[in-house]
Amino acid sequence: MIPPDTAEDSALGLIFSTHRQSYIRVAERITGCRSHAEDIVHDAFAKLMGMSFSTPICSQASYLMKVVRNLAIDHYRRNHVELHLMTREEEGHAMVMSESASPESINEHRQTLQILSSALAELPARTRYAFEMHRIYGYSQKEIAEKLGVSATLVNFMIRDALVHCRKTLKEKAGPDGL
Repeated sequence: MIPPDTAEDSALGLIFSTHRQSYIRVAERITGCRSHAEDIVHDAFAKLMGMSFSTPICSQASYLMKVVRNLAIDHYRRNHVELHLMTREEEGHAMVMSESASPESINEHRQTLQILSSALAELPARTRYAFEMHRIYGYSQKEIAEKLGVSATLVNFMIRDALVHCRKTLKEKAGPDGL
């Protein structure tokens, strides 16, 4: 811990040590990880230590909580984006790897695609559109809702219904032993 230089810093240090566990709990709820939460709380404290403010802060404890919360949300969003990008990259890698697949597995994949294509054709046009725009083209449910003129909740249900229908059709046509 950095030694406090001013009376304001020592007051902040006292607040930090008194409320540290509650700050960590809040950050942990947002990030889902105790060690990340501890790092975030430490970063928030380090960020505020030694900063001079043009106007005095009425409640340093709640201000520190707000900084911790914002840093935790930023951390969560950054991890979500990284995970999304890594998943897309791995999907692309899997596609490259499948080019060297055996003729049997290629035939099996083609049959699966045909079953899925016919399952999607059985869906109402609006449901199929919502599913394809979300799962194939990557549109958000909110964007699809705006295009269809419906609520995002309804789009969520349409995507879910399409997914359930595709899984059910695959299970029925593939049989208990698969394709």
